[in-house]
Amino acid sequence: MNAANLTLAITAGLVIACGVYLITERSLSRILVGVVLASNGVNLLFLVASGPAGGAPIIGLTPADRMSDPLPQAMVLTAIVITLSVAAFVMTMAYRSFQLNGNDEVDDDVEDARIAALAEADRTSDSFEELGFSDTGEDVVSE
Repeated sequence: MNAANLTLAITAGLVIACGVYLITERSLSRILVGVVLASNGVNLLFLVASGPAGGAPIIGLTPADRMSDPLPQAMVLTAIVITLSVAAFVMTMAYRSFQLNGNDEVDDDVEDARIAALAEADRTSDSFEELGFSDTGEDVVSE
């Protein structure tokens, strides 16, 4: 691996790490930026892994030993389309959350809080009624 490929691989790793960090945030706009960053890092890794640039993969135009592999390019194009659709979906969720709540923060899940309370009490899910949980979620204390 030459120095240019190593630099691109390290850059791709850093971009993916930043993207993963942003995906773990509560704000949907940060999650959106994280998804886009992680996707761009993976696309960069696809291109690094595909090897050196070659000629167009057209039989008769380029000798077989000098052709570039078209598969990584097709995978990057597919990843771009998938990223665009995921970004549109997350952007729509953020916009709808802003319309309803005035912010784009992801709220705590009431069921997750109940499961955490059951785990702390070291009880099984059959003891749901014993702990006095209601269906409205009013019994869950958010921190």
